[in-house]
Amino acid sequence: MRLDDDDFSLFGLPQRQAQDRAEIEARWKALAAKVHPDKFATEGAAAQRQAMQWALRVNEAHQRLRDPLKRAAYLCELRGAPLHVEDNTRMPTQFLMEQMAWREALDDAADATAVQALDDEVAAREHALMAETARLLDQADDARAAAEQVRALMFVARFRADIDKRLDALGQ
Repeated sequence: MRLDDDDFSLFGLPQRQAQDRAEIEARWKALAAKVHPDKFATEGAAAQRQAMQWALRVNEAHQRLRDPLKRAAYLCELRGAPLHVEDNTRMPTQFLMEQMAWREALDDAADATAVQALDDEVAAREHALMAETARLLDQADDARAAAEQVRALMFVARFRADIDKRLDALGQ
């Protein structure tokens, strides 16, 4: 193991979007136990610092690998298609129209039932986008197209958080 290994290599996993969550968790626990700073408490300051670096590195990798959206973004980056979310907000017209319709539906929703119905619709779209992202990354080897899907998924995740806030405000 090296600190500069990619997350997949560090965890001994194939570089693909489709992953078994339980396997990620099991490998994280094993790695975390192996590099936990407490194991190096008697080995001096240098060993403790190195253990702390390793523990941080393992936890950061775990955060990326366990979250399908973060994992997809990371795979795009590894494959030469970084998201550039700060300066690349281009989206297909159809998706922009869909976003506007969702926003209007959320604004017009009169009760929790309507908001929940919208959330169900958006969740289905999110699932479809994630499946397409996995296909683009794991089968089509098209990281650039996958990066566009990931940017769309980031919007969907933010919008679903807005829906959750609205449901909370409605007492659901």
